[in-house]
Amino acid sequence: MRPFRFRSIFATTLLAAGLVTVVSGAPAQAAVAFSSTMVNQANGNCATVPNGNSAVQLTRTACDSGAGQSFAFTLVSGDVYTIATMTAGSCLDVSGASTSDNAAVIQYSCHSATNQQFRLTALGSNNFTVAAVHSGKCVAGDSTALVQLPCNSATTRVWRLPGFTGGGTGGATFVNPLSAHGPDPWLQYYNGYYYLATTTWNRTITMRRSRTLGGLASATETVIFNLTRPNGAGTMWAPEFHLLNGPNGQRWYFYYVAGQEPYNLGTQRIHVLESAGLDPMGPYTFKADMLDPQQDNTWELDPSIMQLNGQLYLLGTFYNGSQPNFIRPLSNPWTASGTRRILSSPTNSWETVGGAVNEGAEVLQHGGKTFIVFSASHCSTPDYKLGILTYNGGDPLSQSSWVKSSQPVFQRSNANGVYGPGHNGFFKSPDGTEDWIVYHANSSSSGGCDMNRTTRAQKFTWNADGTPNFRTPVSLSTRLPVPSGEPAS
Repeated sequence: MRPFRFRSIFATTLLAAGLVTVVSGAPAQAAVAFSSTMVNQANGNCATVPNGNSAVQLTRTACDSGAGQSFAFTLVSGDVYTIATMTAGSCLDVSGASTSDNAAVIQYSCHSATNQQFRLTALGSNNFTVAAVHSGKCVAGDSTALVQLPCNSATTRVWRLPGFTGGGTGGATFVNPLSAHGPDPWLQYYNGYYYLATTTWNRTITMRRSRTLGGLASATETVIFNLTRPNGAGTMWAPEFHLLNGPNGQRWYFYYVAGQEPYNLGTQRIHVLESAGLDPMGPYTFKADMLDPQQDNTWELDPSIMQLNGQLYLLGTFYNGSQPNFIRPLSNPWTASGTRRILSSPTNSWETVGGAVNEGAEVLQHGGKTFIVFSASHCSTPDYKLGILTYNGGDPLSQSSWVKSSQPVFQRSNANGVYGPGHNGFFKSPDGTEDWIVYHANSSSSGGCDMNRTTRAQKFTWNADGTPNFRTPVSLSTRLPVPSGEPAS
């Protein structure tokens, strides 16, 4: 991600209309059990079981405090609940465990399958989306009969639960930001601590450490390395640290961008440090300039590492008239074994707002699938956002082995006051059961590529097709449950 002193030389292109809208909010703070009506926020009607028959489809009707409009929510785990109706032994159910749009939401005999488990995502003031775990789709009141449809922020898919009280089990929470001046964040959980590094835009490389995610906000900013080499002496940005195998066993390799002083974009290159042991905070020694063996003729930014099919790769971005992502094979964590190849180019309108940019490529692997999540459009605009590439097999160096999303997967939320969310990373909860995204964003639509971008983190989930569901960036005022397995203090 380019800091604020870099000005786009690309033409501004308007963002295409009709981008996918995904629902905002945070998981519900876990209440063990509660009873409530479900009031649809589009029309004020209540979810209703029309009679006591098994397999009857729910409707939305005028609220009347009747038994058919009362539901008993029981915590399964995290933010997931079963929802019992007032008909003995019956639960809310997606008919036939269908994953299709418009599948009926019914009353059915209670069992333990995931089509009778629903994830509550809080939107404030006891408003929630209610998403079936098996499909990831939300209970919708778009018509009189209740069905499941893709989750978004439409009020027909938002339900007020007056009886929800919060509290109960697992009530620890935190709020963003994790760093008030933290562009280009990289965060890892390792051996009982969270470690965070961000752009400094000076001659120092710094890191924070905390037992808790929220504690990073007040953790000491420790200098772990000073830049002194003439060809990489200052303007440090886009740091990442990866635990990789080297000739002396596992070591931390710390990748970053730096150039000559005074600042000159054309001299910015990728460099790497190597740790002496297994402490992410070092000590570190300089290892190498990560130069392309054949094409060291332009700046390279935003390093990241991919391990796929037993091979190591460096990801980054460079300039060739626009700004594509590249991939380069490595023979070890600091040595190229071939020249760079273009991985993705900014071709869609949502990738060219303020400048044609693909950058910040980050690897996400889950369930046997490999994704690369990248930042698109220019960081000086509030429409900086994330897209995704999906690996479909074959040679990872070939563009044809990757399929780009037709729409962004994470973008601004005017309602939540979040602008330009991007340059992300991923990390696991302490117990390894949850996936989290860390990213930077601005709190104003006039924010740009400067040190006022703040570091933020939130949990994400997975869609039924195995793709990540990042939802919408939450507001800074939203209290989020801490990652699973985090110590109480």
